[in-house]
Amino acid sequence: MHHAIDVSDLSFSYPDGRQALDGVTLSVAPGQKTALVGPNGAGKSTLLLHLNGVLRGEGSIHVSGLEVGDDSIGAIRAAVGLVFQDPDDQLFSPTVFDDVAFGPIHLGFSEDEVRKRVADALDVVEMQDYENRVPFHLSIGEKKRISIATVLSMNPEILVLDEPTAGLDPRARRNLITLLRDLDMTMLVSTHDMAMVSELFRQLAVMDGGRIVREGRTTEILADSDFLHRHGLEKP
Repeated sequence: MHHAIDVSDLSFSYPDGRQALDGVTLSVAPGQKTALVGPNGAGKSTLLLHLNGVLRGEGSIHVSGLEVGDDSIGAIRAAVGLVFQDPDDQLFSPTVFDDVAFGPIHLGFSEDEVRKRVADALDVVEMQDYENRVPFHLSIGEKKRISIATVLSMNPEILVLDEPTAGLDPRARRNLITLLRDLDMTMLVSTHDMAMVSELFRQLAVMDGGRIVREGRTTEILADSDFLHRHGLEKP
């Protein structure tokens, strides 16, 4: 059986010479929800951007058994729904409907299918009545939900989120955690929200200095206070 995500010896340096990834190896099983944690500058966001080919480094990445490359990039981006930390990077259309419909339209679906996918995605994130709203006018919590809907409308196999609870007030944070818990799909989530990690994710990968320094059961890693301290993490 293939892993949903299989990253092997991945390295990447930015044009200014800064090495962001240094031999990253990480696997996520189908249906597994894994949290990715680590200090600022550890390389978490850079790693996520490799999973659907936004960035390309040296090493190998397989998604559902398919290697990320020029020939597979369309299928990869359909399989991996990437939700950015800042929803304003994801929402750019005049209405919520247009944003959520953007992906299905560009996949060539019929108008009826596009409308069905938009309705289904908004239903999942409990934003059914927002189709005609202007995204710019929404709260950050509402924008985060709509951002998730924009990728769910493409029926991805894997959901990848970067700092989903950042900037949310307690109620919006709780609503988002409930949403992520209820989504029955493979998930990789980069976050500094260690309380969410302990509540929601059975598997945990810790990243520091561009490498995965530990991977395993969340309860075991969070119980190791010395390890967390060494890598700039706080026990929830």
